[in-house]
Amino acid sequence: MRVGAFVLAAQFPGQGQGEALHRAVRTAEVAEEAGLDSVWLAEHHFVPYGVCPSAVTLAALMLGRTRRLRVGTAVSVLPSTHPVALGEQAALLHLTSEGRFTLGVGRGGPWVDLEVFGGGLDAYENRFPEDLDLLRRWLAEPRVGQSSAAAAGGRYGFREVPVVPRASEALHGDGSGPELIVACTSPGSVRLAAERGLPMLLGMHCGDEDKAAMVELWRRTARAAGRSPEAGHVSAGVCQLADRTADARETLLKAMPGWLKQGLDAHVTVDGRQRAMRDPVAYTELLCDLHPVGTPELAADRLAATSERTGITRFALLTEGSGDLASTEENLRRLGAEVLPRLG
Repeated sequence: MRVGAFVLAAQFPGQGQGEALHRAVRTAEVAEEAGLDSVWLAEHHFVPYGVCPSAVTLAALMLGRTRRLRVGTAVSVLPSTHPVALGEQAALLHLTSEGRFTLGVGRGGPWVDLEVFGGGLDAYENRFPEDLDLLRRWLAEPRVGQSSAAAAGGRYGFREVPVVPRASEALHGDGSGPELIVACTSPGSVRLAAERGLPMLLGMHCGDEDKAAMVELWRRTARAAGRSPEAGHVSAGVCQLADRTADARETLLKAMPGWLKQGLDAHVTVDGRQRAMRDPVAYTELLCDLHPVGTPELAADRLAATSERTGITRFALLTEGSGDLASTEENLRRLGAEVLPRLG
């Protein structure tokens, strides 16, 4: 079982953006010290829900600050960037980190980001498969082009160009380039990932039953597409540890609702559509019920149970739910010292 930290760089009420980013960087440093497997970095634009606007940029810093830790994006928002530009960055990080980088991508949401970066609503609603396939080609082939005929009605068209640097030319690893995973929130996105043989990143809001169903759908679809039915899917969650479960829950219930309300209320849709946001207190309680929030014994039991029910063996756990740097560092150290040994 491989356990990592999920980093949102969340800006809690009363905090500055620099404070949130400093806590994010310290999370990676302490995660490596504590023996965790990885950190996974979220990307958001124009909202305090998370103040990291470029997960690949922050990943580069964290790869430079660590020596063993794997660093992944969870996720880079593909409709807000050119797939070739993202592919170049991923290849660069893969080569210079000796294979420690994982590129996670997703559609994001129907937010004003689409207006600012020029993709428009169509990039979110219809073009993600096209963008994903162009990205996959860039990470796998020596030369890539999108002829005007092939790109008819598509988002991009350009003459064939050499891929520089080529991710497959890493001095370490199996020559296959960086791992690529896809955030999946619907049956459609599960099938999209499975048809391409790409692992899934499954969100914090999902319980074990939902995740197990998505894994089974992925397996069926992968088999039908001639792909291996096994993949290293990643389950996102929340982890808060304390000597008493009630104290761990109290920590999150004091801090997270204010951050969730501030962060979620700041999202603006690109087309003015109304979005129903979750009740912050109820959502925090749900996360406490679903994930390893409590004593180290309870946390280990919940992770083991999720793995048994779903077949997932990789976890990305939000450890900054207190909003406090010292508490986050202690949480990470306890996760490494008191939970990981119980998981074997």
